This record gives sequence, C-alpha cells and structure tokens, in this order.
Amino acid sequence: MSTIPPVFLRIALVEDQPLFRAMLARTLDHHTDEFKVVLQAGSFAEATRGLLPGLADVAVLDIDLPDGNGISLGVRLRRVQPQLGILLLSAHDAMDLLLDLPKDVAHGWCYLSKTSSTTEETLVAALRAAAAGHTVLDPALLAKATPRAGSAVAQLTDRQFAVLRLLAEGLSNAGIGERLGITEKSVQNHVNAMYATLGIDADSRRNPRVSAALRLLEETGPID
Repeated sequence: MSTIPPVFLRIALVEDQPLFRAMLARTLDHHTDEFKVVLQAGSFAEATRGLLPGLADVAVLDIDLPDGNGISLGVRLRRVQPQLGILLLSAHDAMDLLLDLPKDVAHGWCYLSKTSSTTEETLVAALRAAAAGHTVLDPALLAKATPRAGSAVAQLTDRQFAVLRLLAEGLSNAGIGERLGITEKSVQNHVNAMYATLGIDADSRRNPRVSAALRLLEETGPID
C-alpha cells in the first residue's frame, strides 16, 4: 500500500553566526511536520554555491554577511528562482530597505529584527507568509510606526490603521478580527475602506495586502 509523502516547506538558512543559525535550525526542528532545513550556510559565497534552483522554498537571509549583503543575495536568488520566498533577518532595524528592492523581485519579501521578533510563533508565521509570496513586517517595529503627516496612511481612521498594521504582520482577516474583538465581516469592511483611501486596487494582479504593507512602510515616520 503506497502512502502520500509529507509535504514540507524547504528552508535554507544563511546566517554567519553559527550559534544563531543553530538556534534557528533547532526551532524549525520543532515543526518537522511543516518545515525541513535543506541548507545551512554562513556566507554569501557558500549560499551561492549551495542554494541551487529548486532546492528550497524559502531562504532565510541575514542582511549582514561577512562577504556580501543578504539583500543582494536575495535579489540574485530570486532572479534565478522567481517563486523563492525571502525572509530577511537583521540585528539592526532596517525594514525600510525593502522599499529599495528592484521592482522585478520586490514581491513577497518578509523582514524580522533579531533583537525584537524573537518568538517561535513570529518566525513560523513569517516563513509561511514568505512561502506564499506575501509580505510580513516585524510586529515589534510596526507597533512603533506612526503615519507621516500629509500621507494617505495618515488619512485612515484609527481602526483602519490598526487593521493595516495587523495586516502587515501577516494576520488573516479572521486573525485580525480576533485580535481586535470584531467580526471578520467588519474587518473586511475596514480593509476595503483602507484600500480605497490608499488607492489600492483590490482586483489588481499584485497582491493588495502586499501593496498595503509596503505602503505602510513607505508612509510612516522613522522608527527609533
């Protein structure tokens, strides 16, 4: 009798600090039904040699590598494998670097800070989002974000802005409703109104939730 093999999200870890890399691998070992680490690398060169097209579904990339930059590595990998999910990790609060990505590879990048987003739940959610081509931003940094005066984001109601921040964390409408104590239908109404204010076409080929998350990043003030 044949059995259907399990379906894993294959994860490549590119991190120059051996201890932190091992901690990530051990964390993912707790989710063997969902994730499988297929590559561990400590440098740009090692990742370039080992991360062949089709090997992984998501690449977790430290931004600061000893022989290069994780963002440049992500761009290079994505141009060879367009569906590869990218999760950036950094010891510095540098989310705004996502705004400078080349347009041809800008979709579906996620960002977590090593110093603020240290929970297993946050990491797992970001990996799932990256694999699906979504954008998830660091929850702790988003909590400090405030709309820039005169921006479209500043025109949102307090409730719409709260929904936008949770959307940028990668929560579903159901998850947002649970967090805010409102119905999923109310969340959808707020999302639709938010899209209208931001000028985001909900029917566009580009994922509107990704566009909204990047808009939040673009139109909020500096994060201390």
